[in-house]
Amino acid sequence: MGRSRNKHRPMAEINVVPYIDVMLVLLIIFMVTAPMLMQGVKVDLPEARTEPVDNQDSEPLIVSVNQSGQLFLNLGAQEDLPLSLATVKQRVGAVMQRNPGKPVLVWGDRAVAYGEVVTLMAALQEAGAPSVGLVTDDPK
Repeated sequence: MGRSRNKHRPMAEINVVPYIDVMLVLLIIFMVTAPMLMQGVKVDLPEARTEPVDNQDSEPLIVSVNQSGQLFLNLGAQEDLPLSLATVKQRVGAVMQRNPGKPVLVWGDRAVAYGEVVTLMAALQEAGAPSVGLVTDDPK
């Protein structure tokens, strides 16, 4: 009997399972190292000359944050009285209902944590301020 040579000849096959294991290990390595690479980045922000606010015909609403994180508003008779974030939000909301185009500016002390200023800006936008500007000193 003649045997067919091609009938029982095993075909060359690539075993894919080890390659899948290698890819999963590489994926885990990249997932672990990617956040570590982003944490240690140091950024030196550039100084820039700023232009004045366009709407100069109305007095802006100024919210100040001092070194200890206390909030002050240039509204009412007692401008030097510290206010809570909820009070600032309520008063700014009342002003925005009467005058929606009134500019709102934040004077933040350089020693104040960045997160506190961002929280204040988010609260001012929730109160109805369409845009909130940051006041900076001109670099000399």
